[in-house]
Amino acid sequence: MKKKCEFTPKDYAGKLAKAFLHNPLTPMLAVFILAIGYLSLEIMPREEDPQIAISGGAIIVPMPGATPKEIENVIVKPLEQRIREISGVEHIYGIAKHNVGIVNVQYYIGQNREISNLKLYDKVMQHMDELPKGAMNPLVKPFDIDIDIPILTFAFYKKDNSISDAKFFKIIKDVKYQLNGIKNVSKTELIGAHKRQFNIFVDLNKLKGYHLSLGQVMKAISAVAKEVPEVKNRTKDNKIVIFSVPNIIKSIRDVQNIMVANYMNSPIYIKDIAKVSDGIDEQNFKKALVWAKDLKEKEQFTLSVAKLKGTNAVFVANDVLKKMEELKPYLAKNHIGYILTRNYGKRANDAVNELVDHLLITVAIIVVMLVFFLGWKEALIVAFTVPAILAITLFIAYITGQTINRITLFAFLLSLGLLVDAAIIVIENIHRHLHSHNAVDKDMDDIMVEATDEIGAPTNIATLAIILTMVPMAFVGGMMGQFMKPIPQNVPVALIASLVIAYIFTPYLSRKILKKPKLHHHHHHFQKEDETKEEECKV
Repeated sequence: MKKKCEFTPKDYAGKLAKAFLHNPLTPMLAVFILAIGYLSLEIMPREEDPQIAISGGAIIVPMPGATPKEIENVIVKPLEQRIREISGVEHIYGIAKHNVGIVNVQYYIGQNREISNLKLYDKVMQHMDELPKGAMNPLVKPFDIDIDIPILTFAFYKKDNSISDAKFFKIIKDVKYQLNGIKNVSKTELIGAHKRQFNIFVDLNKLKGYHLSLGQVMKAISAVAKEVPEVKNRTKDNKIVIFSVPNIIKSIRDVQNIMVANYMNSPIYIKDIAKVSDGIDEQNFKKALVWAKDLKEKEQFTLSVAKLKGTNAVFVANDVLKKMEELKPYLAKNHIGYILTRNYGKRANDAVNELVDHLLITVAIIVVMLVFFLGWKEALIVAFTVPAILAITLFIAYITGQTINRITLFAFLLSLGLLVDAAIIVIENIHRHLHSHNAVDKDMDDIMVEATDEIGAPTNIATLAIILTMVPMAFVGGMMGQFMKPIPQNVPVALIASLVIAYIFTPYLSRKILKKPKLHHHHHHFQKEDETKEEECKV
């Protein structure tokens, strides 16, 4: 009994199954898919939280001598009106103070930051001519949320007090400079640090003796110094403070030799009327302490390191830590120790690795369940489809410039339950066809293609329905929308991938692994005939 063995599929499901059933490239495709998935997982930037685009900035216009009321009328209000012309601005706050007007601008969340900054800058530059006379050039300072979040922080402390504050600060500044040169490091900041400064203790009695005023001393110093506080009459302990000026003032001697005045034809220097000490700015009262297992509390400076947007927190953190290891001997030589107080890269890495563990557990649970209902061979086939689908999803996420973070991971876990659906439906139907009473008369290839084709339409529609439930998430606005983005971006991709993989690989693997059950009540020649028919089909 010759039977035509060409079943013509009506649905995409059957067409895909048929195209790949005997294609020598099918196993190659499987290996390729798993490989690109693994590579994507390794290369993709890992972060703890998704990148949220927040843009805005401040425009600062100084106008010396103007009252707040004037500033409000001639600077703040006109600027606000101009900025309202920019699309995408959510809030504008104006501040008018003595001598300066400030306008803060906040864009809607999700606006492209680079473009927003340009728009702001452009708008201010276009309307420079409208600024009143006496106003100075406006400063446009966009704020940068991304690079303000450090991924690493180090606390530096003195191992012993033999090293002066000024030198301690200089060495850490040097470390900061070195770290800044590392690829993908965006911003390094020292927190709690003091500047080097010279403290000048003026002896008021000597001043009187030379007929000098503090004002004259101030004047002399301010000629060469960067920051000289205004002295109202006399300070608490007759002390004047100056910050060191690069190039001019390098040592105590330089300060001592500043000439203050002429007295009876001989020059009077600072050293004649004051004591000078080299130190740090004691007016800056910010002070932080660090505790650690083997340390008593020590004063510390914190150096924070942030990364560029869209780069791998794990890689950047490792590069910085490597550099710090190289600098260790240099620091040790100068009696400086440090403690790593925050490592965001490690946290991001742990989160990703935990997800991979969860995926494996989920696959294991699915396999165990299927073993009971269908059989272990069927369970293995479904188990293969899960990593394959995730591989495609990861690869597409990587190409579209996403990062792996908590929310992307959540999207993958969420789609896991939905992913095995298609494969289970296909394998279950193949199983049913193989065990049906007329299976003996049918060709193996036909059973595979027909079983897959049969469930195509309903499975497609069911999957489409789930995809449509995810789409509205893409339109949520504000912070929540930015946070949820990875779900509508990844779940639909995963679901479409799950269909394609189920239709291509499930029939292919079933054809290789599954057999028709031997039916005893049939005569032997039936079996024989079936085998010859199968041969004919292949030919």
